[in-house]
Amino acid sequence: MNEKTALIFPGMGPSSFAAVGKFMVLDPYVRRLLPIADAALGYSLLDRFYESEEEYSEYTQVAFLVNSLALAHRAEEELGMRPDYCVGPSFGQKAAAVWTGSLDFPDVVRMTAELARDEQEYFATEHADVVTHSVMRVPEHSLDEYLSQLAEQGHWYEISGRLDEGFFMVSLSARLLADFKESVSAMGGYSMATMRPPVHARAFHGLRRRAADAVFPRYGVRAPEIPVIADQDGRVVETAEDMRGMLLDTFDVPIDWPAVVNSLVNLGVRTVFVTGPENLFRRVQCTVRNFEVIAVDPKNTLKKMLRPVRSSSPRAVSP
Repeated sequence: MNEKTALIFPGMGPSSFAAVGKFMVLDPYVRRLLPIADAALGYSLLDRFYESEEEYSEYTQVAFLVNSLALAHRAEEELGMRPDYCVGPSFGQKAAAVWTGSLDFPDVVRMTAELARDEQEYFATEHADVVTHSVMRVPEHSLDEYLSQLAEQGHWYEISGRLDEGFFMVSLSARLLADFKESVSAMGGYSMATMRPPVHARAFHGLRRRAADAVFPRYGVRAPEIPVIADQDGRVVETAEDMRGMLLDTFDVPIDWPAVVNSLVNLGVRTVFVTGPENLFRRVQCTVRNFEVIAVDPKNTLKKMLRPVRSSSPRAVSP
């Protein structure tokens, strides 16, 4: 079997103008996309992103989308990337839909902004006290025991994602968060980011229904031009119907990243390009253990752009 390549558009983590603004102003690939995004939105994305103080505002989300696609274009044109498969865990699905030709870039820009506003409205009244907290290096049996105790006490929780061995995303009430963090520490694990609004739980089916009824009908989802690997279970997505289903599953179906990795390995993938402002999916052990990982991110790209160009001309010799 010939060795294959996959493109991974990462899920979205906290991203601010302070972290990526300079990259967006200077990067030529971003500059190609910004006028298109501005026209689709009806406002200046950079201006709104600069003013935004929310980690997951519509402006932050669209900026993340633009940066991920710009970095993929850079990988294609400068590194010769030619992916056989595409993956977009969580928010990365949106960039994957553009890259594979399933949706046009202006449409995904508008869809991203609309869904961000819908999500904000939904969680203002539904599950308003719920967060999604990520933990790592947690023995699974210990976590299972703790969560079983929560259920016995009448508390709700859901696993929103499995990212690696001992690495989970758990959705639960914010009132339980402090105790959860203390318990994770006692198990020998580590607490990571807390997401507000929460993500990927069956309890959020109402948000999925809202998106399916009010947003998706305005956008025609096409079959992807290269196969997409679904982040929920590693299945291969090749039809328009399955692509639409995967995009809607992101609201109420948890991520299973090890299943994605297993699927890629079985398909013969040996090299993955990870394009976007993140340091999670490219660093987890199940990724680095199975693939050569080529990360293309704003920070390192900006460093290369600002690196002084050495002159190739010979130095003048004083007489």
